[in-house]
Amino acid sequence: MSDTRDKFELNENGIPNFDRLPLRKGDPMLAAWGLYGDNDELGTLNRLTDARVAAAARSEIRTGIRVSMNWPLNAQEKGSFFNRRLFHQEMFAKPPRTVNDDIWTFNSQCSSQWDGLRHFGYQKERKFYNGVTMDDIHACDVETGEKSTVNGIQAWAEKGIVGRGVLVDYNSWRLAQGYDEKINVADAFATTPISAADLKACLAAQGTEVRFGDVLLVRSGWMAAHASKTEAEIKALQAEFSQHRFVGLEQSEEMLRWIWESFSAVAGDQPSLECWPTQKDWSLHEVLLSGWGCPIGELFHLEKLAEECRRLNRWSFFVASEPCNVEGGVASPPNILAIF
Repeated sequence: MSDTRDKFELNENGIPNFDRLPLRKGDPMLAAWGLYGDNDELGTLNRLTDARVAAAARSEIRTGIRVSMNWPLNAQEKGSFFNRRLFHQEMFAKPPRTVNDDIWTFNSQCSSQWDGLRHFGYQKERKFYNGVTMDDIHACDVETGEKSTVNGIQAWAEKGIVGRGVLVDYNSWRLAQGYDEKINVADAFATTPISAADLKACLAAQGTEVRFGDVLLVRSGWMAAHASKTEAEIKALQAEFSQHRFVGLEQSEEMLRWIWESFSAVAGDQPSLECWPTQKDWSLHEVLLSGWGCPIGELFHLEKLAEECRRLNRWSFFVASEPCNVEGGVASPPNILAIF
């Protein structure tokens, strides 16, 4: 950080102000490349310092109650959105011993997932976090045959995504404003933007304070809407690959400013964290993943978590997530728990 402080003017949270982005002339929209060094692969996870994690554990772990946010890997066993390969398990016995093994094959984004830094680049510039190119990612050493691991998910597996989490139960708040539940279900499968102003209003109604470095979790209502539909309805929606429409975070400067100034990672319960398709000529995926190195979580199962938060009248908790240690991995199941 000493080199970073010499190069960039940082605020009290140890980051440049939003209005100073991009940090270097010629870099893409709002990029923070070089903030933690040219070879950094943690991005906003650098905000999860040991001190910040320890403070979160002290303040948030009170009862020991644990709630999983992992949708089953086979939750979409008959079809998936974005035409991703489904989870398949092959189990077999190993006689004469009383022993079983199994083999799993699946797309790392067919269920709950963290999008990693290899997933989505700046589309116009064709570059990923810290200026990494497609050639860099797909490179293979001619002599050794070793494949490149730059920006791979293994960098996040070393220490995990661990700290204070906050749930914005937007779906419950929206219904409390008088929205009809049937309309809410329909909007989940439409390009329905969720504004930063509404997320902040929901947090205020919950009485939830945001602290710098938190992990943001947004319950949009998509998962609840999905559960209310018939198998035939879901199959028809999945078949519309080129016409997918989902509720999600709006593409706006206000949303980006709020995320930059507040969070270490962001996640939601829908197939695309942001409303899909994007309503701008850019997407949140570009800025969050490739500009800032900010993990994006999708298809998190937040229904039980919302129930527990309402029961406790408390929407903050300790988060422990361990992405899979796959060198050069693009994405990973989150393996995530909320601990109260």
